[in-house]
Amino acid sequence: MPGFEVFGAEERKQVSDVLENGVLMRYGFDGMRNGHWKAKEFETAFAKRMGSKYCQLVSSGTSALTVALAAAGIGAGDEVIMPTFTFVASFESIMMLGAVPVLVDIDDTLTLDPKAVEAAITPKTRCVMPVHMCGSMANLKALMEICDKHDLVLLEDACQALGGTYDGKSLGSYGDLGCFSFDFVKTITCGEGGGIITNNKAYSVNADQFQDHGHDHIGNDRGEETHPTLGYNFRISELNAAVGIAQLDKLDGILKLQKKNYTIFREALKDVDGVTFRRVPEGGEENYSFLNFYLPGEVLAKKAHKALSEAGVDACFYWYTNNWHYINGWEHFRNLKSLGRLPSEIQNQIQDLNSADFSKSDAWMSRTISSLVKIGWTEAEVHERAELMRQAIVKALNS
Repeated sequence: MPGFEVFGAEERKQVSDVLENGVLMRYGFDGMRNGHWKAKEFETAFAKRMGSKYCQLVSSGTSALTVALAAAGIGAGDEVIMPTFTFVASFESIMMLGAVPVLVDIDDTLTLDPKAVEAAITPKTRCVMPVHMCGSMANLKALMEICDKHDLVLLEDACQALGGTYDGKSLGSYGDLGCFSFDFVKTITCGEGGGIITNNKAYSVNADQFQDHGHDHIGNDRGEETHPTLGYNFRISELNAAVGIAQLDKLDGILKLQKKNYTIFREALKDVDGVTFRRVPEGGEENYSFLNFYLPGEVLAKKAHKALSEAGVDACFYWYTNNWHYINGWEHFRNLKSLGRLPSEIQNQIQDLNSADFSKSDAWMSRTISSLVKIGWTEAEVHERAELMRQAIVKALNS
């Protein structure tokens, strides 16, 4: 990770196809295309690779979440359960529809704690949104059982976990809908882009219409299409989709190299007294894009993170004090700072995030360090980095 590390002639060829015919929009202009429909081609190939019936490409991972929620009929006042550790896009996508994010604790998987999820369900709950952060997954079986029991939608945010599996299924394909990001630092990239997969025909049709102003996409004349529903513009461009086609062909090679490099790092740290690793739920295999490990406590985790930086080990993250990925840094969200007036449903229903008790999440996040696993390193560089990591952490733990 990320896919841009393997850019090459394949991506240039796909983009050249689009530039040569001059049609950068995914819809219309049939006669000018010379048979090139890059978004459609990517959707078909991605759905097949993920083991799903349908795929809808959109402009970003954030828009994928918004479109997926809308496709499932989630709107004003509906509550969506999400974790405290995620990216800001999770609550942004929910709130854009007037729905209400309900934050609950994580456990040692660094994802939703099923017990916390069940305790948060109210008559207004419509959806559970696990976020497979840093390459690994939530306990999807437990979450699916909860959703089935309470008739809720299970929406997987797999934006950081493309290529991971659970019970033999690709992450994103286990729930009712799954979302992916193809931005510049993801496992495969379109530059900007996102995708939604589902086996539900109605959700697929809804997503297709919602992401393009409600167009029904029936027939060959865009001007004659009807609008069965309201929608927005979350379309992906042909240029972005073209890059994605070439990147998807490289996914298996990327995952193989990530696993190799991840394993070298983990082997270097497994015998360090005081280091433990994130729990991967039984039946799951992460995509190996991050090595996530715990230190004995907050003070030692901060010392280890500082020591790693001083040793020249870049791309190691201490999420507990990160502005983008943990509730501690979301002051704008906690205080509902918005350019305009928020829907009354959000104002009236949202929990008080400044006083809510997320001590269980804090207990995990304050001890967590995540190391990005790049694929552009040589094997010698990976071994060198692994040894630097080991030395820095040992020094921090013993000083």
